[in-house]
Amino acid sequence: MPGELVAPATRAVTLEEVARVAGVSRATVSRVVNRVPTVDSELRETVQQAIDATGYRPNLAARSLVTRRAGSVALVLPSEGRIFGDPFFGRVVEGVMGVVQPIGVHLVVTLAGSSTYEHLVADLRQGRLDGAILIHTHRGDPLPSLLANMRLPVVLSGRPMGALRISHVDVDQAAGARLAAEHLVGLGRRRIATISGPLDAPAGIDRLDGFRAAMADLGHHDVPVAEGDFSSESGARAVERLLAEHPDLDGLFVASDLMAHGALPVLRRAGRRVPEDVAVVGFDDSSSALVCDPTLTTVRQPVEDMAAEMVRLLLDHVDRPNRPVSSVVFAPTFVVRHSA
Repeated sequence: MPGELVAPATRAVTLEEVARVAGVSRATVSRVVNRVPTVDSELRETVQQAIDATGYRPNLAARSLVTRRAGSVALVLPSEGRIFGDPFFGRVVEGVMGVVQPIGVHLVVTLAGSSTYEHLVADLRQGRLDGAILIHTHRGDPLPSLLANMRLPVVLSGRPMGALRISHVDVDQAAGARLAAEHLVGLGRRRIATISGPLDAPAGIDRLDGFRAAMADLGHHDVPVAEGDFSSESGARAVERLLAEHPDLDGLFVASDLMAHGALPVLRRAGRRVPEDVAVVGFDDSSSALVCDPTLTTVRQPVEDMAAEMVRLLLDHVDRPNRPVSSVVFAPTFVVRHSA
């Protein structure tokens, strides 16, 4: 119609243009876009920089005809409502998106549950999904062994329970707990307790075992424990139990920042100053650590880097179905703020 403004069409960037910017052949760019594993790593990086510079976006429909891949992966999060209030899961999604978005792979986020599992297995077997990343499974969760036994592409966040052979990415949980123990003992605290994570999950078990072992090595063989579930509310309940049973505690290792966020107000209401009366150390170095009052001394796990590594490991399994199971374990670091 006269006077109507029509937005100009956005021209798609071609493989040839990316090749020209990268100084390589069109075939090389195609191999990088289609994740062919034999491409030299430096050459792959050069092409990726050219892709970023030109704004190239793969044609997923065309690529799927060549690779017979769906171009989609699933991220399975716990079904508990706490995922919407726990910054850990946002950091996971951010790390995953940082890898899949530039290469045009779609991310399907879903919550764990029996009906979800049926659809997930069907989508994987029928090629509608290329693979799955599982976050925070627990002892009774059937999905890791189900997917591993069916030899479907899967990567687990954290070590698997038992002897299950499945690729996974983790932080050295015991080493992180040891950093907390050494710091609290180094401050001269003598009556140190801990709020553990759930003891049907590897992270909860490993942080508690690592802390107890480190404390024993440092001469503290009796460490009071109250179990939480990584939520703020469970941290509040756990510290109430600890104060009732051990009113003289002067040091506290909390196995997640979110639980520490719930515990600190309870300590304050009980008349216990932090860190003067009770030194508190958390685990994660999430955004919760910064909104705590006082700000939280904590063990940092590089969640975004770990999530990105999970995607890279999964895509390698997709590209090389017969690759061996492997694990990647990141080192924790210690961040000192005002709570200890």
